[in-house]
Amino acid sequence: MKKIVVTGANGQLGKCIRDAAADFPDLEFVFLSKNELDIENADSVSEFFRKNNFSHCINTAAYTNVEQAESDAKKALAINAEAVKNLASICNEYNTVLLHVSTDYVFDGKSKTPYVETDITNPINVYGASKLKGEKYIQELCESFFILRTSWLYSQYGHNFLKTILKNAEAAKPLTITTEQTGTPTNANDLAEALLQIIAQDSTEYGVYHYSNSGETTWFGFAEAILLHTGKLKDTNLAKTNQYRTFAARPEYSVLDNTKAQNKLKLKYIDWRESLQSVLQKDSH
Repeated sequence: MKKIVVTGANGQLGKCIRDAAADFPDLEFVFLSKNELDIENADSVSEFFRKNNFSHCINTAAYTNVEQAESDAKKALAINAEAVKNLASICNEYNTVLLHVSTDYVFDGKSKTPYVETDITNPINVYGASKLKGEKYIQELCESFFILRTSWLYSQYGHNFLKTILKNAEAAKPLTITTEQTGTPTNANDLAEALLQIIAQDSTEYGVYHYSNSGETTWFGFAEAILLHTGKLKDTNLAKTNQYRTFAARPEYSVLDNTKAQNKLKLKYIDWRESLQSVLQKDSH
């Protein structure tokens, strides 16, 4: 039986993987929060891998606060790059396949068509730069890996755009949402399922892949769809802006092309609107 360790298991993706694991009874999982296994501590990670015979490691531990990363670059790099470097090296040493989640923010957003895996990376914020550095370490140090770049991740768990919009609508707060960025909202439950599918099918098609839901929209379009599906649109003061100020620069266009993962990994892709409805039908936790 394959034995899989999931790092950062208390984050939204970790929780979604825990839910998806129920559909994969042939896989054995060890879910570890940051307190249980801090990937920044190379010695404890190495010791833990030495004692356990893991076939796969899914790394969902990450510094994800895009705004804060600008003023806390040292911490973002420590978690998203240096800790990933340790993990890649340890996975390689113990013959563990590493599945790592990266981001659309490794691109600068100047493209007019969906990004493919071979497009030139050029992050325009600290978060994107730290994630790209982590990707490079994996490619240098690990022979058996899958890097899945995803975009605009949300779910029924944690702090994310969906939860923020619902909370503000509930409080009857007016919402002014940007139309400046185009991307694809991605349901973390779908990403969790994709990661487990890769393991279940014993894929050895290692490399960098793009995985998001399909279709594209702006943050305003995403907010409008959330309010429409929950019946709150008519009661919410929702306005567009193309001048929303953020501390971190954001790519204007960061849609990912999923063709490679469809062909090589046989992963299914769901339209973001359809996937949004499935999340809204789940109970909030």
